[in-house]
Amino acid sequence: MNADEAIVVKNAGSHFLLSRLPEWKPFPAVLRGKVRLAGSTSTNPVAVGDGVRYKEDEDAAIITDVLPRRNYVIRKSTNLSRKNHVIAANLDRAVIAVSLLFPEIKLPFLDRILVTCEVYGIKPVIVLNKIDLYGDLYKEEVENFIRIYEGAGYLVIQTSCKTGEGIDELRELCGEGVSLFSGESGVGKSSLIKALDPSLDPKIGKISAAHLQGKHTTSLYEMYPLTDGGFIIDSPGLRGFGLVDLEKEEIALYFPEMLAAAKDCRFTPCTHTHEPGCAVKAAVDRGDISAERYNSYLGMLEEDTKFRQ
Repeated sequence: MNADEAIVVKNAGSHFLLSRLPEWKPFPAVLRGKVRLAGSTSTNPVAVGDGVRYKEDEDAAIITDVLPRRNYVIRKSTNLSRKNHVIAANLDRAVIAVSLLFPEIKLPFLDRILVTCEVYGIKPVIVLNKIDLYGDLYKEEVENFIRIYEGAGYLVIQTSCKTGEGIDELRELCGEGVSLFSGESGVGKSSLIKALDPSLDPKIGKISAAHLQGKHTTSLYEMYPLTDGGFIIDSPGLRGFGLVDLEKEEIALYFPEMLAAAKDCRFTPCTHTHEPGCAVKAAVDRGDISAERYNSYLGMLEEDTKFRQ
């Protein structure tokens, strides 16, 4: 890294903190207007994890350029005047926290994040949190969830911040590189981060009993150094995840289990919806591909509007 380069470790609108990783000495920076606006279709052309060039100034460094990204996670934005929102950049993995209950898991939401990770070359890790709450009553649901996603080729780690189950495994996984922590509001993402490193204190929210949804507690994107090594990026709790710049005929390519089966389809290309001799549909019928994942795929094809973006 050159003397005038650093990594964005916090994003608070037009104000940032930078650090020359792996050294952890954050310093303030601001964004020049033309960098912020020129030709961008994103609400935030500079994201946490980005490498940037800067020049020294009296009060805060001035970001002058954004360096090319190795990868990034992006979703459709709620801001109608722009096209998308970059969640984080230059990641070694994305840790996607989910819970079966409080809030109840939405598999299509999870699958959209997984597809985005596949598109942009980011290794996803699924963390099934709050495992201490489920007990024997939800044993079958837990086993089914693990069967679906391990069967699709993903690593699933079961965790509990209360009992410590799975925390050591997750800490070891995040001990190198940069890990994005993401998930729906209320899944316990901030509690997981604090369990990984008690010296950290991300905001921890409680579940709204009226709606059984998590309250938004993390409003900023921020990177933290872990005491045992590695860096994590905490992101705001999400209530929806819209796909960006993905054509319908491409979606099946980013379901690993469907991609593997599709080589035996009678027709190419195959949408895996109505064609005779479709190996993907046959795999669903046999139970080799989960009906839940296949239904998520169909929902993406139809651009199901019930998932808020």
